[in-house]
Amino acid sequence: MKFLDEAKIYIRSGDGGNGCVSFRREKFIQFGGPDGGNGGRGGSVIARCIPGLNTLIDFRYQQHFKAKKGRGGSGSNRTGESADDTFIDLPVGTEILEEDRETVIADLTQVGQEVVLATGGKGGVGNQAFKSSTNQAPRQFTPGEEGQESWLWLRLKLMSDAGLLGLPNAGKSTFLAVVSRAKPKIADYPFTTLAPQLGVVGIDGQEFVLADIPGLIEGAHEGVGLGLKFLGHVERAGVLLHLIDGTQDDVAGAYKTIRKELKEYSKELAAKEEIVALNKIDALSDEERKAKAAALKKASKKKIWQISGATGEGVQPVLREMLKAVEEKRKIEDGHPERSASEAEGSV
Repeated sequence: MKFLDEAKIYIRSGDGGNGCVSFRREKFIQFGGPDGGNGGRGGSVIARCIPGLNTLIDFRYQQHFKAKKGRGGSGSNRTGESADDTFIDLPVGTEILEEDRETVIADLTQVGQEVVLATGGKGGVGNQAFKSSTNQAPRQFTPGEEGQESWLWLRLKLMSDAGLLGLPNAGKSTFLAVVSRAKPKIADYPFTTLAPQLGVVGIDGQEFVLADIPGLIEGAHEGVGLGLKFLGHVERAGVLLHLIDGTQDDVAGAYKTIRKELKEYSKELAAKEEIVALNKIDALSDEERKAKAAALKKASKKKIWQISGATGEGVQPVLREMLKAVEEKRKIEDGHPERSASEAEGSV
């Protein structure tokens, strides 16, 4: 399935049905009076959050969502039938924005959540409502209200507990494949990952959802490379695992490059808890490990975890550290349902 995290849609709710002009006509009743019924309500357009979706690809092929018009009223004071509502099914983590792409209308973070995007028009009034002592046979009625219409943007931000960061070829996809059942594409060249990937990590009887996004490069906050487009997918994460390729010469420079791009993109994202890991240590000598870990610690002012995604060395302690941060976030959000691990497993 192809991944799409942004789409533009057009919505229009249904018009209300018109009121009816009618008069009671029965044998032996010469002047039966008005009996025109009211029109039915037009259908509304409602967004709802459902499980099992992790892309907006369907909206590439369907951009218009229009609800039907309510049925008009009829004689014998019969009200017209209201039209059915039109539902737009969206994945967990979808933001709905106005056409300016800045004003957030709704943020769907829980399965079952519903938001009315366009309310159906009210039905018109039939002529029976206009009867008075001075007007016994009114022919007035009101048409149904027009529906509402607008263009909206949908933006998907994956619901993950933790996120992977790093330059291209830092070993993020290998790490994700080792610690979860996800099967991302892995190859020895930059930009192997072209779309976000999700995997469910199990450690000490607990689980959390880990997101891998395409690698960032210098200038990403200005639109260079692929990473900027997908940084939003780790904005909801409680902790970030920053992987540094230990085989490169300047590990400190690599760390500073990513940190600069994070700060330029979002101060909130840059402020998230970060775990720094020197990856690919299986390809380094003991002296190289020590020197590069020291250089990285000096640049980051954080504890440096030494790991190898390929061999699994040092991976379990890092996962336990990530789990601690994830559990702290869940405590803060006490009472907010998390996305189930089974829904998030696998790549998107």
